[in-house]
Amino acid sequence: MHSMEDYYSAVQLRSDRWSSLRESSAELVRSDGGRGSKGLIEKIDNLLDQLAPIETYWAFPGTAAFDILRRHFDAGHYEELAHTVQRITRALTSGAYRRRHIPLDRDGLDTDDHEDEAMQSLEARALTKPYFEVMVVDNLNEHQERWLKSNFQRMRRPEDPFQYEPVVVPSLQDALMGVLFNHNIQAIVVRPGLTLTSKMVLPILERYLKRAGGMKALEELDPSNYGPELCRMIARVRPELDAYLITDRSVEDIAGLDLGICRRVFYNQEDFLELHLNIIRGVQARYKTPFFTALVEYSKQPTGVFHAMPISRGKSISRSHWIQDMGAFYGPNIFLAETSATSGGLDSLLEPHGPIKEAQRLASRAFGSKQTYFATNGTSTCNKIVVQALVRPGDIVLVDRDCHKSHHYGMVLAGAQVCYLDSYPLNEYSMYGAVPMKDIKRQLLELKAAGKLDRVRMLLLTNCTFDGIVYNVERMMEECLAIKPDLVFLWDEAWFAFARFGPTYRQRTAMNAANNLRERFRSDSHAEAYAAQQKTLKDADAETLIATRLIPPPTSRVRVYATQSTHKTLTSLRQGSMIHVNDQDFKGEVEASFREAYMTHTSTSPNYQIIASLDVGRRQVELEGFEFVQRQVEAAMSMRRAISTHPLLQKYFKVLTAGDMIPEEHRESGVESYYDPEQGWTDIWDCWENDEFVLDATRVTLAVGGTGWDGDTFKTEILMDKYGIQINKTSRNTVLFMTNIGTTRSSVAYLIEVLVEIARELDELQDDASLMERRGFEKRVANLMEDLPPLPDFSRFHDSFRSGQETPEGDIRSAFFLSYDDKNCDYLELDGSIHEAMSTGDDVVSAQFIIPYPPGFPILVPGQVVSADIMSFMRALDVSEIHGYRGDLGLRVFNQDALKRAGKANTARLKLNDARANL
Repeated sequence: MHSMEDYYSAVQLRSDRWSSLRESSAELVRSDGGRGSKGLIEKIDNLLDQLAPIETYWAFPGTAAFDILRRHFDAGHYEELAHTVQRITRALTSGAYRRRHIPLDRDGLDTDDHEDEAMQSLEARALTKPYFEVMVVDNLNEHQERWLKSNFQRMRRPEDPFQYEPVVVPSLQDALMGVLFNHNIQAIVVRPGLTLTSKMVLPILERYLKRAGGMKALEELDPSNYGPELCRMIARVRPELDAYLITDRSVEDIAGLDLGICRRVFYNQEDFLELHLNIIRGVQARYKTPFFTALVEYSKQPTGVFHAMPISRGKSISRSHWIQDMGAFYGPNIFLAETSATSGGLDSLLEPHGPIKEAQRLASRAFGSKQTYFATNGTSTCNKIVVQALVRPGDIVLVDRDCHKSHHYGMVLAGAQVCYLDSYPLNEYSMYGAVPMKDIKRQLLELKAAGKLDRVRMLLLTNCTFDGIVYNVERMMEECLAIKPDLVFLWDEAWFAFARFGPTYRQRTAMNAANNLRERFRSDSHAEAYAAQQKTLKDADAETLIATRLIPPPTSRVRVYATQSTHKTLTSLRQGSMIHVNDQDFKGEVEASFREAYMTHTSTSPNYQIIASLDVGRRQVELEGFEFVQRQVEAAMSMRRAISTHPLLQKYFKVLTAGDMIPEEHRESGVESYYDPEQGWTDIWDCWENDEFVLDATRVTLAVGGTGWDGDTFKTEILMDKYGIQINKTSRNTVLFMTNIGTTRSSVAYLIEVLVEIARELDELQDDASLMERRGFEKRVANLMEDLPPLPDFSRFHDSFRSGQETPEGDIRSAFFLSYDDKNCDYLELDGSIHEAMSTGDDVVSAQFIIPYPPGFPILVPGQVVSADIMSFMRALDVSEIHGYRGDLGLRVFNQDALKRAGKANTARLKLNDARANL
């Protein structure tokens, strides 16, 4: 049995302790007092002691049932103990307690005792009433608690769409631990009798308290304010929940308070029926899915189709003699719901007035935005929509160079002057990290010194990166706004949609940071801090400003956009994405251009199934996103621990830690790893709250160079072909395992088994290898782990595409379209003619995007000068896929005549712009 220190979360601990209790109690009954019974009794006693404080936060089995277990054990009734534990464990594992009452005594009938929720049909599971739990916070004695629970039970009605059970805790601290630990909780009832501190002493539970924050300030709080403060604190960690405050304070006292997630205040005495109805109504508000429901209802209507889409209603399939297998595979419903109609209860994505509009409003609430827009053709399109809506030709945009290719093409479409930012390199793993804040500040200050700050429109960054590097979003925007107070931010959160629903992760999302900044800029304390810093920094030079944590003016405009691939990390059909907007100037300045950009890039025939899946995915995360993200992080942490501590796996593999992927200067907390075999788990809250960069624990990068296989070979020939394990990204010597909300502990266990099997096979190969074979293996490993080409930085745009020598931005659009005429281009071979061209002293300039996979980002863009470093990197690449490069012809570059013509055109354009500016 693992010690408590081996567990990252109390949820995992609870599950394993119940399983261990079931096995131990059954074994004790079989031993019948024989050899080993004493050890089993001590083990069970210890397990009950560990579970006792945990079970106070759950409605099932409940403290009363747990007390029965303890009485059975203390009285030596081991058969009754084993029977009851088996029933509880089975109900917890199968989820049966969510559907029906579980009798725990031997005489209680449980006809469905062997039923497993996972074995039910989807139709049967859809017909059951969803179950949740309500936490009541009040310091009650046993008699009062029974009375309160019986009152809740009397309010139940057959027509209620949900069923719930109350769980009672006495204190503010217990409530905070409960909502962060018990994912079944959907509502909190805060009564006047709550106390401040918890009597529970369990280190693994105390971790949850730290995530809520602000506990020291509560010690001086007046007890009458415990209830309102609890509502505010829960709003910070689980904003999706509903709270109901019962108070004996006057209306005047309560009216001016910030009550966080509180939906309603009840005065003096409780009306249990009214409270019950409000609880049901609050959950119903999150449960409803306007467009999915409308589509289901539409599919039930008899219709005659005299429109597009022969497949609508499945007619073209049901009448076919040759494609019946398609209908059999998909079933009838998907075709009944397939239509191009926008009436009959449905809606238009391009001009929503009905259920799509309402579905987008609910998504906006769920993700913390001011406006949310659905997209059915992926985040690549979302990126182009935002860029085209906000960026005008000639605007300067700061872009991280290793971003998704859709951003680069978006810059071409918008006619932006692109200023590329270099991320810090991780040469030993052939990947990039993220762009340091000081580099972004330095670039903004250089543009300001050159008199170009007014032309700077947007900062575009990827958060989190493919490899899991996460920015300190709030601090980044704060310091940039201190230099450019109206700067627009586009955060590509393609891989980060899930982050909103985990308390630790949420603080580094774009929408959460935007809301925090808007609130802070309105405060008097911020205005005072800004004024004080301005006095200190008067006449400060650039290096001082770069080294100082800057405070933006209170008049700064919060203008934040986030694009998310919902389908990548949450429940949605492929290509389901969202655009989230939190822009103070959206209504007055952007809405019209955004609409035009949206119309430009959105299909007039959007897939209704994708829209419906986005609607349902939003429902899921509002009701169980917290649970699923929590389990996702737990699975990733278990994977990290299992690989890092396995002696055989350590010979060939290495899990990259925060220390490996983030330079020390960007880790102010000093956290090196989330798990250390000697010290156990690190509480990641501190580093996520303060560090410039953190590592997303759900993305596990595994160095595989020690196996002698490169990342691509390991992915394709070993994991996928041999074991059926699918992964996405690789580098020269790493593979990336991405957990998601569908990852289970079983899938993690299978992965560990596979890695162990691979390691054993490698051991056997080495045992049987000849001296020369061993040397060959060692050479392959060294080639992958030591002799790595350095990653090149962005060189520069050619002068023909720049707007001046003092700053680096370039006109990527002109270069892109210049290459459309083959007369402007030549092909140069990497190991031949390109040497001669570079030796003449003339710049060699790329005519198109060159994107090797891996790493999957452009190492050359149109108009970029080809440097010696870039050439060395390309020659060292041993990947099979390089987009934009033709092996039979070479690298496509501009000829010198084309560059001269482009230079003249650029000079004329710059003079015209200056003339317009002077007018």
